[in-house]
Amino acid sequence: MRILIIEDEVELAQALRSVLERERFVVDQVDSLAMAIEAARSGSFDLVLLDRRLPDGEGLSIVGALREYNPGVAIIVLSAHGEVEDRVTGLDGGADDYLVKPFAADELLARIRAIRRRPSDLVREEIAVGALVFDLAADVARVGDRPLELSRREIRVLAALVRRRGRTVMREMLEQAVFGFDDEIQSNTLDSHVSRLRRKLLDADAGIGIHAVRGVGYLIKATDR
Repeated sequence: MRILIIEDEVELAQALRSVLERERFVVDQVDSLAMAIEAARSGSFDLVLLDRRLPDGEGLSIVGALREYNPGVAIIVLSAHGEVEDRVTGLDGGADDYLVKPFAADELLARIRAIRRRPSDLVREEIAVGALVFDLAADVARVGDRPLELSRREIRVLAALVRRRGRTVMREMLEQAVFGFDDEIQSNTLDSHVSRLRRKLLDADAGIGIHAVRGVGYLIKATDR
């Protein structure tokens, strides 16, 4: 899951990022409406944490734009304005949830889990390829009853590939799914993650292979067993 934090309180934004990255999410962080629009235009996000009071305006004013560039993205408003009318305004303004500051990290994580459990018309809950089953809501892959021990970035690579199983996924699309804007990406970084993932799938007898398409990207498909 890739998350965009739109928050101008530096300490809070950094604390949120630390908590979310410990949960193996890919996290990007911006501090203004203008930067948020640019991030939404150039990235692909599953969830946005949106402050209402930003230096260049009201956070709710960009809800439509966030969803225009990222259809189906979930939005949780984070705000010090906690009166009933404020919460109603936020929810009526398009937010999926509204969390009043200050809040506990555990409550935020619980609300994120609740949003991820909601049925989606965009993706199925689980995708099976070969002997592998990938739970899209939980970001968990398993072979039979055995969960695969994968790093956060290996999970993101696998998720992007299984969503488009049997089709080539371009390198640029994979990099957007796996890396944040602040990550330093060397030319072979993605290939290293794919190589380690390929080895783990082979060791687990997952019955699938990741194939390089020279100069384009990668595809995943079931192998003959």
